[in-house]
Amino acid sequence: MINAVGLVLHPRRDSKPAIDTMVAWAQGRGAAVFGLPEEVGRIACDAIPVGAEELVTRADLLVSLGGDGTMLRSMRLLSGRSTPVLGVNLGRLGFLAEIDLEELPWALSAIDGHRFTTEPRMAVSTVLPGGREETAFNDIALVRVPGEGQAAVAVSVQGTDFVRYAADAVIVATPTGSTAYSFSAGGPIVSPTVEGILVIPAAAHSTFNRALMLSADEEVTLDLLPSSGRLAVEVDGIVSGYLTAGERISVTALRAAASVVRLGRTTFYQRARRKLRVGGSAEVDQ
Repeated sequence: MINAVGLVLHPRRDSKPAIDTMVAWAQGRGAAVFGLPEEVGRIACDAIPVGAEELVTRADLLVSLGGDGTMLRSMRLLSGRSTPVLGVNLGRLGFLAEIDLEELPWALSAIDGHRFTTEPRMAVSTVLPGGREETAFNDIALVRVPGEGQAAVAVSVQGTDFVRYAADAVIVATPTGSTAYSFSAGGPIVSPTVEGILVIPAAAHSTFNRALMLSADEEVTLDLLPSSGRLAVEVDGIVSGYLTAGERISVTALRAAASVVRLGRTTFYQRARRKLRVGGSAEVDQ
C-alpha cells in the first residue's frame, strides 16, 4: 500500500508534466506527494515540500525524475532503506532509469496492479581522511588533478599488496557502475545482480593495466605512493575531497544498499546493447 510518494528532481530539466501525472495518480488513491523544498519550490505543483530526512522516512516509493545523476542521488538519499526507487528518464541516455516519461502512466498502472518487482543494488563506501563517510552506487574514483602529476596508487586486497597502478585515475566500481566511468576506462560490463567490486585503472601508464574483479566480502585499500600527484576523490562523479601522497582510503561493499523498481519491459542486456551501442564484430552471412 503506497500512502506517500517522494519525488527527486533533476535540477534543470522540465519535471512538471511528470509531477502533475504523479500528483493526480497519488491523489486518486489518497496518497501524499512530497518533494525537497529547493526542488518542488521552483515549480508550480501540489507536491508538499519536506526536508530530506522526512522525505525518505515517510515515502513508500521514491520517484527519480531526471537522468542517471538524479537516480544515483535518489539511491544515496535512501541508502540503507528498503524503500524502492522508480527511475523516470527525462533526458537522452538515462541508463539507470527503468522507464521513459511517456511510459509513466503505464508504469503507475502496473504498480497499482502489483505487476512489478524490486531489485537490490550494491554500493561501495569509504571514509575520507577527516572522518567523513561517503557512499557511491556507481563508483569511487581517485582522479589526477591537471598539472599535479599522475595517479600512482598501490592496491591491496584484504591487507595483502597486489598491484601498483600509474594512471590518470583508479576507479572502484559497483556492478551498477560497470556501465559508467569503468566502462569508458575499458572495464567489463557486469550484471547489476552480481555482488562484487571492480578496480580499474583509467589510461594506465604501467605495464599491468588490467581490471580486477573482487568479492563483495573483500576490502580494497588504495595507498597513494610517494610519486603520486594530488588526487581528487570523486563519489559518483562528484568531487568530495582530495588525497595527497602517503594518504590512503579503504573501500568496502554495501550489499542491498538500495532497491529499484523493475517492470519487466526490458532487460539489463537490452538496455546495455541499445544505450552503449554494443554490436561487436560484423555479422557473418548465414
